[in-house]
Amino acid sequence: MELTVFNIKGEKTAKTVKLSDGVFGIEPNDHAIWLDTRQILANRRQGTHDTTERADIQGSTKKIKRQKGTGTARAGSIKSPLFRGGGRVFGPHPRDYSFKLNKKVKRLARLSALSYKAKENEIVVLEDFSFEKPRTRDFAGILQAFELTGKNALLVIRDTDLNLVLSARNIQKARISRARDLNTYEILKARKLLITESSVAEIEQVLGKVVAE
Repeated sequence: MELTVFNIKGEKTAKTVKLSDGVFGIEPNDHAIWLDTRQILANRRQGTHDTTERADIQGSTKKIKRQKGTGTARAGSIKSPLFRGGGRVFGPHPRDYSFKLNKKVKRLARLSALSYKAKENEIVVLEDFSFEKPRTRDFAGILQAFELTGKNALLVIRDTDLNLVLSARNIQKARISRARDLNTYEILKARKLLITESSVAEIEQVLGKVVAE
């Protein structure tokens, strides 16, 4: 697949970039995408939730009423979940939600996500650029040029650029990622991928190689 390169004003240039079919043109694997996305979201969970169960409640252990003859159900403890202020039944406790996923599966998921974006024409290649100083207005202008204002957008750059990161951090739904840090969830979440020229080669280098056993 060959794409035209745009400048940050949204104008076409005379340059084109050819995307590798081995990275941007594979047959997508939906199950790999689901597994990788599930792992990414699971790893983000803090798992610090906790509830007070019956054994954790402070209160009297005295039987609150006689067993029979009251005309109501028997009750042995004020800590029962049936009463207000009682413990919760089978409530959640702190736990680790993360789980392991093979590198080949994660790689396949990213390739599949990129292939979906390429098939749906949701990839835009930009000329390499940088800002002399952080300026939110300039970054917002890029989003406006590609009709992405207020929409999920992901800019993929080759190396960390502090001025770009600072320019985008106050814009909702706008994200910046290094090419080697791309993950399946961010790719699929973005309405469009804005990829710089040098990042295309970096993505193909990182994902195009076969993972050795």
